[in-house]
Amino acid sequence: MTSVRVVLDSSVLKQASYTSDETLELEFRTGAVYRYFGVPGAVFENLILAPSKGACFNRNIRDNFRHHRIA
Repeated sequence: MTSVRVVLDSSVLKQASYTSDETLELEFRTGAVYRYFGVPGAVFENLILAPSKGACFNRNIRDNFRHHRIA
């Protein structure tokens, strides 16, 4: 399984990790960490390339994938 971790330039998100099993882990600036499951690679790519990571998260990830808080 391959994994990628990216530090994000965002006021909302601190970093994102993505694994080849389509698991996206997001660490928020608040310290909360969530895992999202079944996230296509294109969604991860769009997030890291988006001018506004928070807006991209709200539009394309939040409430669209099964998830749970891990921290």
